[in-house]
Amino acid sequence: MHICCIVSREKKKWMQYSAVYYIIFMEDFKMAKEKVILAYSGGLDTTAIIPWLKENYDYDVVCCCVDCGQGNELDGLEERAKYSGAAKLYIEDITDEFCDDYIIPCVQAGAVYENKYLLGTSMARPGIAKKLVEIAEKEGADAICHGATGKGNDQIRFELTIKALAPHLQIIAAWRDDKWTLQSREDEIQYLIDRGLEVPMKKEDSYSRDSNIWHISHEGLDLEDPANEPKFDSLLKLGVSPEQAPDKPTYVSITFEKGIPVAIDGKKTSPVELLEYLNKIGGENGVGITDLVENRVVGMKSRGVYETPGGSILYRAHRDLEYLCLDRATTAFSEVVRSKYADLIYRGEWFTPLREAIAAYVDSTQEYVTGTAKLKLYKGNIISAGVESEYSLYNAEIASFTTGELYSHKDAEGFINLMGLPLKVRAMMMANKKNK
Repeated sequence: MHICCIVSREKKKWMQYSAVYYIIFMEDFKMAKEKVILAYSGGLDTTAIIPWLKENYDYDVVCCCVDCGQGNELDGLEERAKYSGAAKLYIEDITDEFCDDYIIPCVQAGAVYENKYLLGTSMARPGIAKKLVEIAEKEGADAICHGATGKGNDQIRFELTIKALAPHLQIIAAWRDDKWTLQSREDEIQYLIDRGLEVPMKKEDSYSRDSNIWHISHEGLDLEDPANEPKFDSLLKLGVSPEQAPDKPTYVSITFEKGIPVAIDGKKTSPVELLEYLNKIGGENGVGITDLVENRVVGMKSRGVYETPGGSILYRAHRDLEYLCLDRATTAFSEVVRSKYADLIYRGEWFTPLREAIAAYVDSTQEYVTGTAKLKLYKGNIISAGVESEYSLYNAEIASFTTGELYSHKDAEGFINLMGLPLKVRAMMMANKKNK
């Protein structure tokens, strides 16, 4: 009996201790909230999403701003994020990676969407999403959230990349969420005001903008009506309108090695330094301004104004060099490749087997795209001013109007006869039909 009492007392004591430990464990469990990584720019959309996530999901919001060369846009970002309720902010600089791994391949491919858009936003999103995945893994987060609308392309670009790199992560698309009741930028502004939070922009200047070292885009407000001429004098951020550009032209020479820009005016430079310089002189001369009504992936048209001064110069210089160094058949097929490559990037399909396969083709075409292209910048125009390469396929002895030993004018006769044979046969047939 005595032994039984001792056992009973010990059992009771163990149960009491267990209950205490259980309560402590549960309290710790409650305190350790799930985390969500928010793709944070500091703009209106993502600023409003911070309190929205806390109110509707009870997550710890870890903001991640990925720096692709947007410069002073990052000033005061940490204070703004934490004031809005974020638990932590990462600012990750991928400018070098953005240039090397995304911009340069697009330049080499000559990828242009719908013959006008140089893919400034499109090519940045895979790199940003890749970094979001890295931070999510580091923080042990359960989800990644973005502020792209259900009407736009960015939702596709972010989510396809996340699915390709981290299929286990949950994706929260605020604008598609049933709990999201804000239907306009005006609603977002009021949402922040109601919570005593700072609005990161004035209502009259609340253009939807995206910027990086490659470009800056402008959408919304008066631009939503394609009939409205853009107010360039107040809209532009990277330069001036062609009318405001100097009356004196600016010359620049860009040197490439295997399709990669390596020097300006004979001076070796990194891709980042090169773009910064080209953005400066391009902006001063009013080049690289595109007003475009484009076809979004989701099926609707949208209107935007894009500033890509440095990129426009770089594309033109590279293209001039390709005209000199690539044979006719490769040049012709590359036109098809350019279009498909641009479509893939625009649609967010960077991390796909097809994009990688096309990139391999492009790399092979760039083997001999080495040389220097000279350009003249003048009042919004980019004008070819000479190109040279040790791999030039231009041969003056053959191309000259002066008859040389390498080519006889008579050589063209047989070629023309063969080329014209189908036309000749058809004409003969039509004549016979007419005479019957």
